[in-house]
Amino acid sequence: MGKKKQDAAIAVVEEAIVPVAIDAEVAADNAKARSVVGTKYKHRYAERAVALGNKRKAAQRSAWDWLAQSIAAICLDDKDRIDIAAFLALLDANGVDHSRWQNRSKGWEGRLRMSGRLALQRVVAEGEMLRTADGEELVPPAEWVAKYAH
Repeated sequence: MGKKKQDAAIAVVEEAIVPVAIDAEVAADNAKARSVVGTKYKHRYAERAVALGNKRKAAQRSAWDWLAQSIAAICLDDKDRIDIAAFLALLDANGVDHSRWQNRSKGWEGRLRMSGRLALQRVVAEGEMLRTADGEELVPPAEWVAKYAH
């Protein structure tokens, strides 16, 4: 792409981004103490999503990289709540053993989601493929694989 076309493409992208406010529920969650995720990172996630014009709570609560967006598309309902059965099916489809994450004490869903995502991240980066429970195979972007492959 020539310099002129590249500049035009950048200008279009910059014009398309419309800043939005941080969701009130996300802001309240960010202020809560006793979380595994540090407040600094929670604010960074929310601010990054807002800067990109993304209103979704899921985007404001995560790094919103390729895997986060893929998990959201597969496992979140229309209120951005995780469907645990769908998430466990996604882990199973990718060979991630989740049997050791059976603790159902307060906050268990968040711990399951975070631990499962980290394990899934490694499997997907190394295998360069995300398999859905339906058998669909999604290929991650090369830059995502390069960042997370060990």
